[in-house]
Amino acid sequence: MHSKEDILEAFGRFLDVLDELRVKCPWDRKQTNESLRPNTIEEVYELSDAIVANDTKNICKELGDVLLHVAFYSKIASEKSEFDFKDVCDRLCDKLIYRHPHVFGEAKAETAGEVSKNWEQLKMGEKDGNKSLLSGVPSSLPSLIKAFRMQEKAANVGFDWPVREDVWNKVYEEVDELRAEFEKGDKAKAEKEFGDFLFSIVNAARLYGVNPDTALELTNNKFRSRFGYIEQQAKSKGVNLKDMSLEQMDALWNEAKKTEQE
Repeated sequence: MHSKEDILEAFGRFLDVLDELRVKCPWDRKQTNESLRPNTIEEVYELSDAIVANDTKNICKELGDVLLHVAFYSKIASEKSEFDFKDVCDRLCDKLIYRHPHVFGEAKAETAGEVSKNWEQLKMGEKDGNKSLLSGVPSSLPSLIKAFRMQEKAANVGFDWPVREDVWNKVYEEVDELRAEFEKGDKAKAEKEFGDFLFSIVNAARLYGVNPDTALELTNNKFRSRFGYIEQQAKSKGVNLKDMSLEQMDALWNEAKKTEQE
């Protein structure tokens, strides 16, 4: 791996390239915070895809794209004399040191759980920190991730199931309530109960150490792959999917499962 000196040299080169692009490239020159924001979101999701796929080559590539956006926002701010990349790094370092008193101070934290609890309490005590515990969870987060993060934060201050197995009673209760509303045909109430059910199953995942967003994405990818196999096989046989029976598609689905196991 590279030395710290090599890394700093590469980072300096990157900043020099960005400076030149900002001056000489018509596209880079016209970018603003607002115009970059949608692209930033896309880049983070592309990084997420690479991580889920455990694609080391693309993780490296997508990290570079995300780094570009961090530096680009800093560059734009420096042009307005608001802050620059040094300010970003300094604030980050100050925050990390403050929130890790067990490393940089005299506090004790022997487990990751203790570190998380201290982290939330320290955030609340910061001068420009969150006004409430859950205000630090962005409203724009996807709902599944938002539910997980809110539950994590509440758990860090003790609002949690004392015995994790007890969460299943809540899950079963929500399933029964959801089924009852479906059977009544009340769509509005069923939607509410479905949300309660999802929230409870996310809670169960958290308690058992499973990230629900990662788990669902793995299943999404599995479904995409297996259904793609069905489409491929149908096409190779000159058959339209709409003309296939459910039994035929199920048979191809099971073939796809077997190919995964081989």
